[in-house]
Amino acid sequence: MEYYNYFKSLHLIFIVTWFAGLFYAPRLFMYQIEASQKPEPDRSILGDQLALMTKRLWKIITWPSMILASLFAFVMLHFNPGLLYAPWMQIKLAFVVLLYAYHFKSHQIFKQLQRGEINYTTRYMRIWNEGPTLILFAVIFLVITKSATNWIWGLAGLICLAVLLMLGIKLYKSIREKNPNA
Repeated sequence: MEYYNYFKSLHLIFIVTWFAGLFYAPRLFMYQIEASQKPEPDRSILGDQLALMTKRLWKIITWPSMILASLFAFVMLHFNPGLLYAPWMQIKLAFVVLLYAYHFKSHQIFKQLQRGEINYTTRYMRIWNEGPTLILFAVIFLVITKSATNWIWGLAGLICLAVLLMLGIKLYKSIREKNPNA
Protein backbone atom coordinates (compact mmCIF):
# COMPACT_ATOMS: atom_id res chain seq x y z
CA MET A 1 0.00 0.00 0.00
CA GLU A 2 2.99 2.29 0.45
CA TYR A 3 3.32 2.65 -3.32
CA TYR A 4 -0.41 2.85 -4.09
CA ASN A 5 -0.41 6.63 -4.71
CA TYR A 6 2.54 6.26 -7.10
CA PHE A 7 0.57 3.72 -9.13
CA LYS A 8 -2.48 5.98 -8.99
CA SER A 9 -0.41 8.94 -10.23
CA LEU A 10 1.01 6.90 -13.10
CA HIS A 11 -2.47 5.61 -13.93
CA LEU A 12 -3.79 9.18 -14.15
CA ILE A 13 -0.86 10.38 -16.25
CA PHE A 14 -1.43 7.62 -18.79
CA ILE A 15 -5.20 8.21 -18.73
CA VAL A 16 -4.50 11.82 -19.72
CA THR A 17 -2.16 10.82 -22.57
CA TRP A 18 -4.55 8.07 -23.71
CA PHE A 19 -7.40 10.56 -23.89
CA ALA A 20 -5.16 13.02 -25.72
CA GLY A 21 -4.69 10.39 -28.40
CA LEU A 22 -8.39 9.50 -28.44
CA PHE A 23 -9.33 13.16 -28.81
CA TYR A 24 -6.82 13.95 -31.54
CA ALA A 25 -6.89 10.77 -33.66
CA PRO A 26 -10.47 11.21 -34.95
CA ARG A 27 -9.59 14.82 -35.76
CA LEU A 28 -6.72 13.53 -37.90
CA PHE A 29 -9.06 10.91 -39.42
CA MET A 30 -11.36 13.77 -40.40
CA TYR A 31 -8.50 15.67 -42.01
CA GLN A 32 -7.42 12.54 -43.89
CA ILE A 33 -10.94 12.14 -45.26
CA GLU A 34 -11.00 15.81 -46.30
CA ALA A 35 -7.57 15.47 -47.92
CA SER A 36 -8.79 12.49 -49.97
CA GLN A 37 -11.32 14.81 -51.63
CA LYS A 38 -8.74 17.38 -52.76
CA PRO A 39 -7.20 17.47 -56.25
CA GLU A 40 -3.65 16.25 -56.85
CA PRO A 41 -0.95 16.99 -55.75
CA ASP A 42 -2.63 18.26 -52.56
CA ARG A 43 -4.37 14.92 -52.02
CA SER A 44 -1.11 12.94 -52.01
CA ILE A 45 0.96 15.45 -50.05
CA LEU A 46 -1.66 16.04 -47.37
CA GLY A 47 -2.78 12.41 -47.30
CA ASP A 48 0.77 11.12 -46.78
CA GLN A 49 1.56 13.69 -44.08
CA LEU A 50 -1.70 13.14 -42.19
CA ALA A 51 -1.30 9.35 -42.41
CA LEU A 52 2.19 9.65 -40.93
CA MET A 53 1.01 11.98 -38.15
CA THR A 54 -1.86 9.63 -37.31
CA LYS A 55 0.40 6.59 -37.33
CA ARG A 56 2.84 8.22 -34.93
CA LEU A 57 0.08 9.43 -32.62
CA TRP A 58 -1.68 6.07 -32.60
CA LYS A 59 1.36 3.81 -32.21
CA ILE A 60 3.64 5.99 -30.07
CA ILE A 61 1.13 7.70 -27.76
CA THR A 62 -2.38 6.26 -27.85
CA TRP A 63 -1.73 2.49 -27.74
CA PRO A 64 1.11 2.61 -25.19
CA SER A 65 -0.93 4.97 -23.00
CA MET A 66 -3.93 2.63 -23.05
CA ILE A 67 -1.74 -0.32 -22.12
CA LEU A 68 0.05 1.51 -19.30
CA ALA A 69 -3.14 3.10 -17.93
CA SER A 70 -4.70 -0.37 -17.84
CA LEU A 71 -1.62 -1.95 -16.27
CA PHE A 72 -1.54 0.59 -13.43
CA ALA A 73 -5.31 0.21 -12.95
CA PHE A 74 -4.88 -3.56 -12.55
CA VAL A 75 -2.03 -2.99 -10.08
CA MET A 76 -4.22 -0.64 -8.03
CA LEU A 77 -7.08 -3.16 -8.05
CA HIS A 78 -4.63 -5.86 -6.97
CA PHE A 79 -3.63 -3.77 -3.95
CA ASN A 80 -7.21 -2.69 -3.22
CA PRO A 81 -9.58 -5.42 -4.53
CA GLY A 82 -12.40 -4.12 -2.33
CA LEU A 83 -12.93 -1.36 -4.89
CA LEU A 84 -14.48 -3.93 -7.21
CA TYR A 85 -17.47 -4.20 -4.84
CA ALA A 86 -18.18 -0.45 -4.80
CA PRO A 87 -21.20 0.34 -7.01
CA TRP A 88 -19.57 3.49 -8.40
CA MET A 89 -16.52 1.43 -9.45
CA GLN A 90 -18.67 -1.16 -11.19
CA ILE A 91 -20.36 1.59 -13.21
CA LYS A 92 -16.97 3.18 -13.90
CA LEU A 93 -15.64 -0.14 -15.18
CA ALA A 94 -18.65 -0.41 -17.51
CA PHE A 95 -17.65 2.96 -18.97
CA VAL A 96 -14.06 1.72 -19.24
CA VAL A 97 -15.32 -1.25 -21.28
CA LEU A 98 -17.06 1.28 -23.56
CA LEU A 99 -13.80 3.19 -23.80
CA TYR A 100 -11.95 0.02 -24.85
CA ALA A 101 -14.65 -0.62 -27.48
CA TYR A 102 -14.21 2.96 -28.71
CA HIS A 103 -10.44 2.50 -28.83
CA PHE A 104 -10.65 -0.76 -30.80
CA LYS A 105 -13.18 0.68 -33.26
CA SER A 106 -10.92 3.72 -33.70
CA HIS A 107 -8.06 1.32 -34.38
CA GLN A 108 -10.15 -0.31 -37.11
CA ILE A 109 -10.81 3.13 -38.65
CA PHE A 110 -7.09 3.95 -38.33
CA LYS A 111 -6.11 0.79 -40.23
CA GLN A 112 -8.65 1.47 -42.98
CA LEU A 113 -7.40 5.01 -43.47
CA GLN A 114 -3.78 3.82 -43.49
CA ARG A 115 -4.75 1.56 -46.41
CA GLY A 116 -6.42 4.51 -48.15
CA GLU A 117 -9.94 3.20 -47.56
CA ILE A 118 -12.46 5.95 -46.88
CA ASN A 119 -15.53 4.36 -45.28
CA TYR A 120 -16.74 7.30 -43.18
CA THR A 121 -17.74 10.90 -43.72
CA THR A 122 -16.24 13.88 -41.95
CA ARG A 123 -19.64 14.40 -40.28
CA TYR A 124 -19.49 10.88 -38.87
CA MET A 125 -15.96 11.54 -37.60
CA ARG A 126 -17.05 14.80 -35.93
CA ILE A 127 -19.74 12.90 -34.04
CA TRP A 128 -17.40 9.94 -33.38
CA ASN A 129 -14.88 12.37 -31.90
CA GLU A 130 -17.30 13.19 -29.05
CA GLY A 131 -17.46 9.61 -27.71
CA PRO A 132 -14.50 9.85 -25.35
CA THR A 133 -15.75 13.23 -24.09
CA LEU A 134 -18.95 11.65 -22.82
CA ILE A 135 -17.07 8.74 -21.25
CA LEU A 136 -14.57 11.10 -19.62
CA PHE A 137 -17.33 13.18 -18.04
CA ALA A 138 -19.05 10.09 -16.68
CA VAL A 139 -15.87 8.55 -15.26
CA ILE A 140 -14.60 11.77 -13.68
CA PHE A 141 -17.89 12.38 -11.89
CA LEU A 142 -18.06 8.76 -10.72
CA VAL A 143 -14.49 8.79 -9.41
CA ILE A 144 -14.71 12.17 -7.69
CA THR A 145 -18.18 11.80 -6.15
CA LYS A 146 -17.92 8.03 -5.62
CA SER A 147 -21.68 7.95 -5.98
CA ALA A 148 -23.66 5.53 -8.05
CA THR A 149 -26.93 6.44 -6.32
CA ASN A 150 -27.50 9.58 -8.35
CA TRP A 151 -27.05 7.78 -11.65
CA ILE A 152 -30.34 9.16 -13.01
CA TRP A 153 -29.02 12.74 -12.65
CA GLY A 154 -25.73 11.60 -14.11
CA LEU A 155 -27.47 10.02 -17.08
CA ALA A 156 -29.57 13.16 -17.59
CA GLY A 157 -26.38 15.22 -17.46
CA LEU A 158 -24.71 12.98 -20.06
CA ILE A 159 -27.72 13.25 -22.34
CA CYS A 160 -27.68 17.05 -21.98
CA LEU A 161 -23.95 17.09 -22.70
CA ALA A 162 -24.46 14.89 -25.78
CA VAL A 163 -27.21 17.21 -27.04
CA LEU A 164 -24.98 20.26 -26.49
CA LEU A 165 -22.11 18.58 -28.33
CA MET A 166 -24.39 17.72 -31.28
CA LEU A 167 -25.68 21.30 -31.38
CA GLY A 168 -22.08 22.50 -31.36
CA ILE A 169 -21.29 20.24 -34.30
CA LYS A 170 -24.29 21.59 -36.24
CA LEU A 171 -23.34 25.17 -35.41
CA TYR A 172 -19.75 24.62 -36.54
CA LYS A 173 -20.99 23.01 -39.77
CA SER A 174 -23.10 26.07 -40.58
CA ILE A 175 -20.17 28.36 -39.78
CA ARG A 176 -17.88 26.33 -42.06
CA GLU A 177 -20.43 26.41 -44.87
CA LYS A 178 -20.39 30.21 -44.72
CA ASN A 179 -16.62 30.44 -44.25
CA PRO A 180 -14.64 27.35 -45.34
CA ASN A 181 -11.53 28.70 -43.59
CA ALA A 182 -13.21 28.87 -40.19
